[in-house]
Amino acid sequence: MFSIEGPSVTDLNANEIELADPSGDLLRVPRVLPVLPVRDVVVFPGVTVPLTIGRKRSMAALEEVAEEGFLLVVTQREASAENPTPAELHTTATVVKVLRAVEAQRAGRQALVVGVARVKLEQVAAMDPALKMEFTPIPDAEPAPGTDATWRRVTQLAHRVISLREDYPDEWKSFIDSIPTAGMLADLLVSNLAVGTDEAMDLLRNPQPLDRLIAIEEHLQREVTIAQTQKELRDEAESEGLDQRRRERMLRSRMREIQNEIGETDAGMQEVDELHERLEAAGLPEEASEQANRELKRLEALPQHAPDRHMIRTYLDWMADLPWSYETEDNLDLAHAQATLDADHYGLERIKNRILEFLAVRKLAPDAKAPILCFVGPPGVGKTSLGKSIAHCMDRKFARASLGGVRDEAEIRGHRRTYVGAMPGRIIQSLKRAGSRNPLFLLDEVDKLGSDFRGDPSSALLEVLDPEQNHSFSDHYIESAFDLSKVLFVATANSLSTIPPALLDRMEVIELSGYTESEKLQIAKTHLVPKQKEAHGLADIQIDLKESALYKISSEYTSEAGVRNLERFIASLMRKAARGIAEAPETKSLEIDEAFVSRSLGPPPHLPEMAERTNIPGIAVGLAVTANGGDILFIEATSLPGGKGIRLRLTGQIGDVMKESAEAALSWVRTHADELGLSEEALSPGEIHLHIPAGAVPKDGPSAGVALVTAIVSALSRRNARPLLAMTGEISLRGRVLPVGGIKGKLFAASRAGIHTVVLPRRNEKDLTEVPEEVKAQLDIRLVDEIGEALAITLSADDSPTA
Repeated sequence: MFSIEGPSVTDLNANEIELADPSGDLLRVPRVLPVLPVRDVVVFPGVTVPLTIGRKRSMAALEEVAEEGFLLVVTQREASAENPTPAELHTTATVVKVLRAVEAQRAGRQALVVGVARVKLEQVAAMDPALKMEFTPIPDAEPAPGTDATWRRVTQLAHRVISLREDYPDEWKSFIDSIPTAGMLADLLVSNLAVGTDEAMDLLRNPQPLDRLIAIEEHLQREVTIAQTQKELRDEAESEGLDQRRRERMLRSRMREIQNEIGETDAGMQEVDELHERLEAAGLPEEASEQANRELKRLEALPQHAPDRHMIRTYLDWMADLPWSYETEDNLDLAHAQATLDADHYGLERIKNRILEFLAVRKLAPDAKAPILCFVGPPGVGKTSLGKSIAHCMDRKFARASLGGVRDEAEIRGHRRTYVGAMPGRIIQSLKRAGSRNPLFLLDEVDKLGSDFRGDPSSALLEVLDPEQNHSFSDHYIESAFDLSKVLFVATANSLSTIPPALLDRMEVIELSGYTESEKLQIAKTHLVPKQKEAHGLADIQIDLKESALYKISSEYTSEAGVRNLERFIASLMRKAARGIAEAPETKSLEIDEAFVSRSLGPPPHLPEMAERTNIPGIAVGLAVTANGGDILFIEATSLPGGKGIRLRLTGQIGDVMKESAEAALSWVRTHADELGLSEEALSPGEIHLHIPAGAVPKDGPSAGVALVTAIVSALSRRNARPLLAMTGEISLRGRVLPVGGIKGKLFAASRAGIHTVVLPRRNEKDLTEVPEEVKAQLDIRLVDEIGEALAITLSADDSPTA
């Protein structure tokens, strides 16, 4: 059955065929096999090749066969085809045996296959889920005269190349001598030479061993010439005592001249030369340069269609494109920076002053380490756009990485190159896009980082944001230290509560609590209205948007710390205006007043309701801070008689901290019942039910203590809480009112809600310095030390029963 020059064929039945592989083993192979299309790879009989498989149809083909099963490996005519049809495949293929198939670390599978026989593809047997085709074996032709002589010459040339090349082991000589057939020798050698895909396909199609050996002989003669010249040049360079880099440059220059002289136009060598020039121009540091040169030598030694070639080329492209040494020059003109920040943002004086201080320090001490700023505030207050403005005023490039929902450490540090589809992390990717090693880098939504079994990305950020470590940031993909010390990092977050303490400790926190009504109106007039006019094609139309109309939108249609919804409603007005003008082209001007707003936007969703909601006993208004800014919190209490003892029932999706505050509030009330004038009937056995509306929203924190006490006392004493009054503060069992956080945001919320009086802990008096005078002027702020003081303010003096 075995032929010395090619696989023999025996028909067994209608479903199987018996082939002899290059080693002489007889294999039973189905007549119809799944097809595995490959790009820029030609698999020859007798050659073992690793393949990376990721496409859906290719995965289905591999799943059709178990290990030691058979596939048809076919080279695509166009490598760019993602789902090639039978017409887009070469008609000559190779039957391969699957030696091993394993799941890749990240995606797809990796298979090790060995070529069995050349075949010609016939008709399609199936298209889904995997492409299946029938085939006809192509046995090697009988050896032509001169085969033995050519075989000997090729063997001698292969020995000569191995002797001249330092990266080829001598053991390969004995291996070549042991190959039993001329056709097998040709197939093995072509798989290890820099042969283009088209030429490799010509050799796969050719059944005559002599023709294949002659083609291989020409390649080997060129390899001998090149290897001999390389050796001579190395010896010459070493004798002249040149350093490594100059020696490599000289060798490559001479090699190009020699290749041109002998007519060598190998695309692989041109690719290597191009990459070498790009790496030289990139200015890599020593460690990165050594790593890149090692990979470049690997690329140079690989055949043109080797599977690893694309992976190495991609890696070297990244190394050459990264801004290892290029940086922009900072503009440290303080007047220019002040003008740029003022033009882009209204208010935010504290942040602007901090940026100007940084520029002043950088001007006096150019090598000073940059601060790592963290802007914390509700959505829509301008955190992200402020980062862009800082980059603009400093003339720096701007890079941004959105971290919301990132749960994999590899998103920060990158994937190791052993994984399928590996690539650098977001830090390195963003720096490549920025094209500079000193951009302003915005880490957006840093409070929304997650973690799971793939690691903790917030821990990976510790190295990025530590000035003592980030001069040598290690990305798993590039495997070389990258200097991040020149980068100006700015982070944004909606809340500090979810940021790990170690990460928070590395950042300078600057809070943006929101805007006052007057600031919102100024922002709308200066920025939002002109922007939306331009966006809706109304720049040339005279639109008079009344300030009263803007105030109506801000106060009745929005209830937010920022201006995002305000901009949406302005955009809605501009769309209405655009439609009206499109229907009446002669219109040159338009007035938008409160009536126009009501007609266009419908009923306002945020009408004041404070007085109506607090006119019965048992209701108190607290102040809270959420990721969306400050907000008011209604707390409702009622007493239900019956049962044994006084029980507390809590509803409204209340967290553990708030539950404990409620228990402490009830204990304090019971302890001071006489002082509060509560009757025995009020404290008779029963249930006190505390409820916080909006039950779908989780609520927690200690700052509702004063409001909980007020609600309980109001319910038991039947005294109303004072109207248009809100309160915040933690309580202790001794009756102390303890300080809380978020005072600025809470007072902004009180102002928006139409509150007139606010009760605060006295120890929060220091926080009032950060509150704008405009807000403080609208509120009667009362400071208290004890719960008794607070109740004297929060509860109505009328102690008569209320129906």
